[in-house]
Amino acid sequence: MFFNSLHFAIFLPIVFIMYWFVGHKSKINQNYILILASYYFYSCWDWRFLFLLVFSTLLDYVSAMKIEKSHTKSERKMWLWLCITINLGFLGIFKYYNFFASSFAELLHSFGVTASPILLKLILPVGISFYTFHGLSYIIDIYYKRIKSEKNFVDYSLFVSYFPLLVAGPIERATHLLPQIKVRRKFEFEKAKEGIYQIVWGLVKKVVIADSCANYANEIFNHYTTMNSLSLVLGAIYFAFQIYGDFSGYSDIALGTSKLFGIDLLRNFNYPYFSRDIAEFWRKWHISLSSWFRDYLYIPLGGSKGNKLFQIRNTFIIFVVSGFWHGASWTYLAWGFINALYFLPLLLLNRNRKNVDDFTLKLDFESFRTLFNILITFSITCLAWIFFRAKTITDAFLYIKRMFQDLHFSTQYFRIERYSHELIYLVLIFVLIEWNNRTKIEPISGKYSWLKLGLCLAAILALGVFSDIKEFIYFQF
Repeated sequence: MFFNSLHFAIFLPIVFIMYWFVGHKSKINQNYILILASYYFYSCWDWRFLFLLVFSTLLDYVSAMKIEKSHTKSERKMWLWLCITINLGFLGIFKYYNFFASSFAELLHSFGVTASPILLKLILPVGISFYTFHGLSYIIDIYYKRIKSEKNFVDYSLFVSYFPLLVAGPIERATHLLPQIKVRRKFEFEKAKEGIYQIVWGLVKKVVIADSCANYANEIFNHYTTMNSLSLVLGAIYFAFQIYGDFSGYSDIALGTSKLFGIDLLRNFNYPYFSRDIAEFWRKWHISLSSWFRDYLYIPLGGSKGNKLFQIRNTFIIFVVSGFWHGASWTYLAWGFINALYFLPLLLLNRNRKNVDDFTLKLDFESFRTLFNILITFSITCLAWIFFRAKTITDAFLYIKRMFQDLHFSTQYFRIERYSHELIYLVLIFVLIEWNNRTKIEPISGKYSWLKLGLCLAAILALGVFSDIKEFIYFQF
């Protein structure tokens, strides 16, 4: 069930009505309705994987209580690592086994040894990386005594399986979401209105921006050997806006949907393409994942303590693991490694925390430098996205080589010719709107909000008719 589908458009109002008109009298009823809706939502992808979601929930629920009741540190650590091992074991089998088996066979082949690896014909359970990390953060917080274990199984199950965030985040923390689940929610009209605005703006990002850019990004990347420099540059830019519109659009819909039920989720994007350096970009892109790796991997490794060599090691670990989290492919590892290289000069010069403040532009040199830094950061981010999008690392290098080698900056005919020149204008308009909205909490709300809402709905309907793309990119992770 996609957020941009008719199925979801029917499903959401039904759950909303049941939640506020049937379950409004008690927290228990509200949570039962949400958990049943969440399991139905997940079963629409593949009901056979419900057992995996339930098993992961049970494992973390029991492990947390065992950790809390343990009398010795060694016993606590045993339950912690048992839970982590089983969780990552399932994730490894479904997501990474075939990659490691094939890579090992290729390594042996390079030494002249023929090997036929046994590969598993498994479907990757949707959302497994997200709900696994939900559970792991909870277990680790219990181990370090940051929170108490949750005794109510229904409440904990809802924390793991809550349908707005189940398949593509944001990756929530128990310290933020569980307290909201454990109390009865009261209907707030203003919050619900904000939720509707955010859902509509998320659909604009997905249907109008991401899907429109995807048509051309796919065409260019699939036929990059016949494309000139201008087309290849546009392909990288289109993919940058495709993945941003797709994923931040999903996050907006998730946050807006959750507001309809009186629950706030963590913000996942904060206008990352207006970042002045790569460190600021990663503080604003996929915030829930970046902060997860910071809190549960980078800091336990030692973080920024110790000498520079130690800090560099931790930085490369965090970026490479982040790349590998996205999928079992060398291209994702290369993407993570490249971002670590981008980050390295800032770390060595102690400038990685320089751009943490908000900024305004004026007619002066400082503003010009700010715009220049934003443009440079966006450009190198687009270069890194080429590795994320390419099928192989070789394809990525050849794409970049042709980008700087075939220096023809003329428009080309595309097989999917629909609105090639208009798409450039559409992206530019979107950038201007995002720039104007970067200091606002809700993009559509405010003066003329109903007119903005009407224009957004018109754009969704107009361009949605031509969209061949329905699923969200991050569902595969």
